[in-house]
Amino acid sequence: MADMTLPELAKKLADIDFAMLFTRAEGGELAGRPMSNNGEVEYEGTSYYFTWDHARMVRDIERDPKVALSFQGAKGLIPKPPLMVAVEGEAELIRDRAAFEAHWDKSMNRWFKDGPATPGVTLIKVVAKRIHYWDGDDEGEVKV
Repeated sequence: MADMTLPELAKKLADIDFAMLFTRAEGGELAGRPMSNNGEVEYEGTSYYFTWDHARMVRDIERDPKVALSFQGAKGLIPKPPLMVAVEGEAELIRDRAAFEAHWDKSMNRWFKDGPATPGVTLIKVVAKRIHYWDGDDEGEVKV
């Protein structure tokens, strides 16, 4: 599996709903927080996450768009650990309602009561530049 393709990795990532999104904070520290991809994403190297425009991560991305994502699969059994994936990428902030609607899932209404029309919503688009995976048996990089 050292030569895993992006479609093969995407199939495995489909079972992972949450990622940790890391940004560079104002003082240079790394800041991470969990973000949901809503469990219905077909991964092609680009991820989308909804947040509030006033969130600290939005300021971090405005200052430095280089971000990282960390995914971990379901708990594995010994001797087989879970799949772990690290993505280095570049983030873009999107404040366009048509884009919100294109990426919206009604489960997001839990946090954003007026759906894509909720005031103060921002969409974070992360384009992968490098993807590294490890599953206990193999590790490698996936070409993006």
